Amino acid sequence: MEFLLDPQAWITAVGIFLLRVFSIALDTVRMISVLRGKKTMAWVLGVATSMLFVLSIGWVMADISNPLKVVAYSVGFATGSVVGMSLEKKMAMGHMFLTVISSSRGAAIAEELRNAGYAVTEIPARGKDGMVSMLELGAERKDMAIIQNMITTIDHDAFITSRDIEPIHRGYWGSQKS
Repeated sequence: MEFLLDPQAWITAVGIFLLRVFSIALDTVRMISVLRGKKTMAWVLGVATSMLFVLSIGWVMADISNPLKVVAYSVGFATGSVVGMSLEKKMAMGHMFLTVISSSRGAAIAEELRNAGYAVTEIPARGKDGMVSMLELGAERKDMAIIQNMITTIDHDAFITSRDIEPIHRGYWGSQKS
């Protein structure tokens, strides 16, 4: 238990923790880059995460009897996953397809989205309580907060769903303001 009093052991543990957080955060973004077809980004991140892994596991294996190192490695891994998810969400890579259902304000929502440069398809539909407007549009993920705000400003009760998509052929992708 003398390692608990050793400042160098704590500094090493913090270093291992930070390396793992950074490594796993980058690896999380790398995996999402692979799914989004971003080959160059995935390659660069793969090299970086591999190097960070080798460094951090080397520090742990240099003195495997020190539980601080093992805990720092494990906690860094878990923390890195959460940090990576947050980082990828902020990067907002890729495209989304939104479906909006509004019982009374569909035309106004569609008009506002079109005025902002988004292509919207209006589909009349029947819901539980009668006729509704169903709107569909594809957009870049980075625009999701803007689009959601536009929709909910007009119809706070609108039902909005989204799903990741990969554009295959043609189409119009969102606002010309980008």
